[in-house]
Amino acid sequence: MSPDYPFDEAATARAVIDDAGTLTEWNEGARRLLGWTADEVVGRPAARLLADSAPEVSGPRWHGTVALRHRAGHTMPVWLLAHHRRPSDGGPGDWLVVTPLEHPRPHVPDDPLDAAALTQSPCAVAVYDEHLRLRTQNEEMARVVGLPQERIRGLRLSEIGGKPQSEELERHLLQVLTTGRSQDVQTHLRAGGEDRAHAWLARMAPVTDADGRVRGVCMAAHDVTENHQARQRLLLVNEASVRIGSTLDVTRTAQELADVCVPALADFVSVDLLDPPEHGGEPPAAVSAPVALRRVAHQSVTPGSPEAVVGQGDVEFHPAASPQAASLLTGRTVVASVTAGDLEEWLDQDRTRRERVRQHGIHCVMAVPIQARGTTLGVAVLSRARRRPDPFTADDVLLAEEITARAAVCVDNARRYSRERETALALQRSLLPRSLPRTAALEASSRYLPAARAGVGGDWFDVIPLSGMRVAMVVGDVVGHGIQASATMGRLRTAVRTLADIDLAPDELLTHLDDLVVRLSQESGGEGGSPGELGATCLYAVYDPVSRRCTLARAGHPAPMVVPPGGTPRELEVPAGPALGMGGLPFEAAELYLHEGTVLSFFTNGLVESPERDTEAGRRLLREALAAGVGSAAPASLEETCDRILGALLPAGGSCDDVALLLARTHGLPASQVATWDIPADPALVAPIRKQVVEQLSTWRLTDASFTTELVVSELVTNAIRYGSHPIRLRLIHDADTLICEVSDTSHTAPHLRRAKTWDEGGRGLLLVAQLTQRWGSRHTPEGKTIWAEMALFEEE
Repeated sequence: MSPDYPFDEAATARAVIDDAGTLTEWNEGARRLLGWTADEVVGRPAARLLADSAPEVSGPRWHGTVALRHRAGHTMPVWLLAHHRRPSDGGPGDWLVVTPLEHPRPHVPDDPLDAAALTQSPCAVAVYDEHLRLRTQNEEMARVVGLPQERIRGLRLSEIGGKPQSEELERHLLQVLTTGRSQDVQTHLRAGGEDRAHAWLARMAPVTDADGRVRGVCMAAHDVTENHQARQRLLLVNEASVRIGSTLDVTRTAQELADVCVPALADFVSVDLLDPPEHGGEPPAAVSAPVALRRVAHQSVTPGSPEAVVGQGDVEFHPAASPQAASLLTGRTVVASVTAGDLEEWLDQDRTRRERVRQHGIHCVMAVPIQARGTTLGVAVLSRARRRPDPFTADDVLLAEEITARAAVCVDNARRYSRERETALALQRSLLPRSLPRTAALEASSRYLPAARAGVGGDWFDVIPLSGMRVAMVVGDVVGHGIQASATMGRLRTAVRTLADIDLAPDELLTHLDDLVVRLSQESGGEGGSPGELGATCLYAVYDPVSRRCTLARAGHPAPMVVPPGGTPRELEVPAGPALGMGGLPFEAAELYLHEGTVLSFFTNGLVESPERDTEAGRRLLREALAAGVGSAAPASLEETCDRILGALLPAGGSCDDVALLLARTHGLPASQVATWDIPADPALVAPIRKQVVEQLSTWRLTDASFTTELVVSELVTNAIRYGSHPIRLRLIHDADTLICEVSDTSHTAPHLRRAKTWDEGGRGLLLVAQLTQRWGSRHTPEGKTIWAEMALFEEE
């Protein structure tokens, strides 16, 4: 207390004894009582002042009469009040020992201090004089304090209570005494006559005499525990509504439930969930003992949760005698007490758990089933230990059920979302290429990452081998997320592959794809569907390693980046075009020459767009990552560059949108691997062409393929002369694995297979080609058409 307080320290004998029994403080009142000075007793054992053996002391407070030794040599009985104090930092505690030396002045008729106390009032009332020493208290205050008035009259409130809260109340008493203004103070403490802490409202008012002078302070104490607890329950329910369900992650949601309940409701909380069926679906409608539960989360007032018997992620089987099984089997909350023997059968079956219960002083357990939408998901178990000795009440059960019910909906939402996300991911993986094809035209690497929160979307990529050693590259993005977006993506990817197989030009392919998206949009909207309800973007490119030219077209998709060998990354200028699904709008293609080793970067907008930055900043980061990877003096591999790009552009927690990335490094086909002949119109001159083809194969050391190639060339050239239009050109292309034969003419009529009858003289040429080659087909060109056939080969040693 401040020295300005109007306290007569000598009116109370006060001493402080540490837990080792040594006197550490001794005031003037103690010297007046026993004659010993502070220098004579401080630092020495307190037991030397006892005339008899030390009394038995238990609990945080003790009072009684003991025989003490006076310095003059005689023994005197003294009533003592002792409070055990323990500092908040967990250090060693001590005992505050006090006794009043003199009572306030004797009774005076019409004394306002005596008139201030209502002896039989149901409200606890105490009156303190101008020195803030107890003058009188009524019977209810004596019950609350747990000490009779005649023993404590003359003591200050801090000496009667012996707690930090008592000192705080005494400071407010002083303010009322000095200012003459009333105060209301709320506190939470365990009074001397109580077995547990209560919430109190202390109403303090000045006591004045007939002349209006302040003569003391009257304090009325009201037990507001019920109101306080109701308010705390509402606050806890509100906190649960805010904190639980912040994500759509089952583990995180379960952990939030445990965090909210500790320490507000329990000292240790565990959340265990039933495992879903092996092949997905809902948890079992009915459970039977023993119940297999997986520990998803737990929390404790003690760091590290030492009470936990099961680790997070582990499965434990609970017998019927356990609170967990009992709660799940009955579908109701189960409260069990260790001291009442409710858990004996369960603990007898689990010695490890019994030891943990004993070690941490767990005395009460409450198991609350986690149920949502008619489905039982698991159980939350709340435990109280030594820190909180009071058992669970009916209000605690209602509160735990309310919080758990709110959490159950969040857990079920997270579970359903996780299941749908896993289904969409599985669908997405099944629709995306598992690996990219190896081609002579280019090498490629790719990445796909679903959105961190929104989940799987409709992003896709593909590399499609075409005829003539050419290869198509495609990247697309369906608007939206979830299974519907993934399914739509699968339909569009299939459509692109089908359209690519008939060798449509990029702008024509996007036109057909736009028509498909319009039809899908109308189907999804029923009869009232209109274009634009389903949207997508797409970029389609075709690279020819013979001419080393690349043709691109895009439908509302981000423009690709190009990195020339040893050059600086830049954005390709490709006409944007409308997004797919707008209907009826044209697309334009761009064509450019690519040097050997040029790297193309195709991506979806999730890579460069982010709430934390604008799109241009994302593109700049992409250019920098490309420059540091494939654009450096010692170019990195495409795989390393993919990882570098994702690391540079995406946050640690993942992107807000799904991301598709495709990198391709081009290769040119040397002129020495291509041979071309102009075919005369005379069929009689086909024989010399066949001879030149055989010679070219010999030069390429492919004589093993001469017989088959000669037959294929003869059939295709003869058909072109007979049914096509001049000029006619034959081209042979080969790499290490494939030999391609192409015959081009200016007719736009495509050939087709037909079944020749027994007496037909022709009609078997293309059937023979189909039997002799790996695959064959035709493609339209600006000048007409090209018939091609591919044959597998092995180079000669």
